[in-house]
Amino acid sequence: MKVKVLYVEDESALAMIVSDSLRSFGFEVIHRENGFDALNAFKAYEPDVVVLDIMMPKMDGFTLAEEIRHINKETPLIFLSALTNTQDVVKGFKLGGDDYIRKPFKIEELIVRIEAQANRKLTKPPVQERFTIGGFELNTSKSTLSDGRGQEVELTYREMELLRVLLENEGQVVKRGTIANLIDPEGNGKIFTGRSLDVFISRLRKYFSADSRIKIVNVRGVGYMLSFDK
Repeated sequence: MKVKVLYVEDESALAMIVSDSLRSFGFEVIHRENGFDALNAFKAYEPDVVVLDIMMPKMDGFTLAEEIRHINKETPLIFLSALTNTQDVVKGFKLGGDDYIRKPFKIEELIVRIEAQANRKLTKPPVQERFTIGGFELNTSKSTLSDGRGQEVELTYREMELLRVLLENEGQVVKRGTIANLIDPEGNGKIFTGRSLDVFISRLRKYFSADSRIKIVNVRGVGYMLSFDK
């Protein structure tokens, strides 16, 4: 089975050369010229590896990587960019990148790195995507919460990550600062300054309101704890 590569590059001549080279080595290549079209292609084709430029029209590579990570945490992302300073490389990895190749590059290097990421993905143990929380089912791959009666709500990225942190620490108090830094490391937790975290907690409580067994407890001055009957 061919490894499916989503290749995002706005320079037409370079894109043609790289795409042809990858195909000659047995890869299936889906090429898009900008981040916006690439995001739609990612949703439609579910590639095994994404190779993406950074400076592109409509949506840059950093934004594309962030959007992809909202949808899928596992698909390898390889940045392929002329941005070579350390800050850009670090930013790429912080946004969920698995590798960063600086232009100019040799096609052999790109091929080896794509193969390495594809093999790593194939050998990873399957990630649990569905969790039972009381009478609800959480689907982390789709960011949905369903109540077993056909009612389903799609969680925002912040709601999904907040619930994920609480669920991973079920029965334990998670400090407010820990929650903020885990969910928003780039902003140093600033997204949850003041009472904004309480707003997100209130939304989750509202979603779970139909099941009295599920509680998100506020430990005043410390943080929050998710508890529910197994």
